Amino acid sequence: MTRLLGRLGGWCARHGWIVLISWVIAAAALMGGSLAFPSPTNSDASIPGTDAQRAHDLMKDGFGSGYATGGTVQLLLYSADGPLIEDERKQAVERAMDRLRTMPHVTKVETPFRAGGISSNLQIGLITIRMEGNDSDKIAQTTQELSKAAEPARDAGLEVVPADSSTPADKEIKTGPSEIIGVICALLVLVFAFGTLVAATVPIFAALISVATGLGVIGLLGWVVDMPKQAGIMATMIGLGVGIDYALFLLSRHRRLLADGVPVVESVRRTVASSGGAVVFAGGTVIIALSALLLAGFPLLATLGWVTGISVVAAVLTSVTLVPALLGLLGHRVNSLKVPLLRSAGGSHAAGTGWAGLGAWVARRPWRTLIGSVIVLGALAAPALALQLGPLDEGYGAQGSEPRRAYELMATGFGPGFNGPLIVVAELPSKVPDADDPLVKDLTREVEDVEGVKYVADPKANTSGRSVLIQAIPEYAPSDERSAQVVRDVRAISLPGVDVHVGGKVAGLTDAGDRMNERTPLVIGVVVLLSALLLLLAFRAPIVAVKAAVMNLVSLGAAFGALAMVFSIGLGSGLVGMDPPVNSSFVQTIFFSVPIESYVPLMLFAVLFGLSMDYEVFLLTVVRQSYLRHGDNARAVAEGLGSTGRVITSAALIMVAVFVAFIAYPDAMVKTFGVGLAVAIAVDATIIRGFLVPATMVLLGRLNWWCPRWLDRILPNLSVEGHEEDEPVEQERREPVTAGV
Repeated sequence: MTRLLGRLGGWCARHGWIVLISWVIAAAALMGGSLAFPSPTNSDASIPGTDAQRAHDLMKDGFGSGYATGGTVQLLLYSADGPLIEDERKQAVERAMDRLRTMPHVTKVETPFRAGGISSNLQIGLITIRMEGNDSDKIAQTTQELSKAAEPARDAGLEVVPADSSTPADKEIKTGPSEIIGVICALLVLVFAFGTLVAATVPIFAALISVATGLGVIGLLGWVVDMPKQAGIMATMIGLGVGIDYALFLLSRHRRLLADGVPVVESVRRTVASSGGAVVFAGGTVIIALSALLLAGFPLLATLGWVTGISVVAAVLTSVTLVPALLGLLGHRVNSLKVPLLRSAGGSHAAGTGWAGLGAWVARRPWRTLIGSVIVLGALAAPALALQLGPLDEGYGAQGSEPRRAYELMATGFGPGFNGPLIVVAELPSKVPDADDPLVKDLTREVEDVEGVKYVADPKANTSGRSVLIQAIPEYAPSDERSAQVVRDVRAISLPGVDVHVGGKVAGLTDAGDRMNERTPLVIGVVVLLSALLLLLAFRAPIVAVKAAVMNLVSLGAAFGALAMVFSIGLGSGLVGMDPPVNSSFVQTIFFSVPIESYVPLMLFAVLFGLSMDYEVFLLTVVRQSYLRHGDNARAVAEGLGSTGRVITSAALIMVAVFVAFIAYPDAMVKTFGVGLAVAIAVDATIIRGFLVPATMVLLGRLNWWCPRWLDRILPNLSVEGHEEDEPVEQERREPVTAGV
């Protein structure tokens, strides 16, 4: 790998204009093509093999319009000044319904002036609109158009709020100021890290080209595969972060070689030969972690995993081709436009730097450092024991937003369970003439008798008479864990020959949680095993490979601890923008707990494990290079920390800034990602890479690089550390420690 990457880097440095123009054309063509021909999106959150999916499939069979997902829209009406049945208000509502009946795809508009359509105080009403033939992927847009059509009711002084009928997969997280702020923060960090404007812009430019290329590929792939709406934002988040990281690591190495007097092209060749190998393996770990989501049994997560992996591939390719080309074109001008009062970080050695001093301090006190780090990390991870997983309903939305307002009106007027109705679909042993059949009545009574069921609507038989649909309203809010138990109890109904299935948002989220709990150990095991194998191939050191995987799991513990503290315990939820219910007490405001969606920990694990492994590979690469030069393990650890401390810290600061910016999004799920990612990266780049990893490596000594002879013979020599023809040899080059030596 050293020779291959070295030749590639040297060629790109000598033919910089060809490489640069090729990348710009490719990025412009792919991005332009995806914008000119936007592909359809499909945020299907179905989970094959689950009971909710079976109920959803049965809903499509002969029950008419409005029962499959996306076929029903609800509008909440609120009259603050008196009852809705007052003549003037009632006439306004009827005019609004007349306009709604003229809207495309509308097949039925149910009046609020019916049993179950108006609250007991007669001030809150519910218009239910049944639709057919509409695009379920545009349910949010359709809902807003229907809400505008109800303008006659607003003209009469009524509040009209559309209820949120989407699923979490329907929510589109649009790019906006946070991404711009993240890029600006990245540029500022790079300026402080390198001290020159030209050097600071290289990683930004390379990352933007890689993100544009990745997004273009993802956009065009949407024509041949189902692409979720969240694909673009996930690819942007991860692609931007790793793209800057990888270019930053290469640039730092190149500037040190230039400071040592190495010619430009030779410096680029050596940089790509050594640091380029670290980039390839670091990118490989991220891709492995994201691809493991294919095993989660959740198609939406699987697609998000491999789609985000495309952006990582683009980042790796630009790092080992475009970055060398830019460095070759710039030559020594990479150090131009120095910023006053900032020291340029282009020195060849780490001696004299704060990180080098820290490395030497840790090397002298490994046991104290290890014990102290474990205590701090244990304290950070301890709150994770209180982590509460569960569905997240619109009651946790931003105060004043339409979904939150509709949720509150629905709960006030009809009860919290109306925000998450259960759709009970039963397969019958024989055909029934209609819904008045005794078997259907028996089933309806069984559903009514389930503890936690508040209301059961009239049953409806499908056209074949072989299935019946019953809408049941639980007593509890969708986010209440008791709602999931109601789902399970309804499914447990036993009648001869009758198969009972439960669909709807609450049932779907319940099944998603169960599937995640079932598959999480498998995903974690595969990611840890494959990542350790990749590191074994990279460094031919089994102890280092296993230790790296364990260290990454430690940083994840700190991330989950932070999530539990902020959301499950509620200490700080207000600071991240979570709004407590109206009229909450002071204590409820301070400790406002929020459930965390069941799939969030698994997604966080996949993303964080890959990103954390980046820093591990970067640090180990430099430590390995130093060890091969002089064979002194403690000195190699100190030099490795001194050489990589600044670049790893800079990369971590960039990622933390970007992830913190995402906390400002109103969506609760995005906030949980922002908090978890920011805390994990901060802890990983400081406590773990600055103290825990160096301390353990000093204590292990030569065992770090021990490799059994039989394993050493069968492993390919990839030489990721790139020591061949790369570093001056201070004494006889040391080979990995093998069994029996």
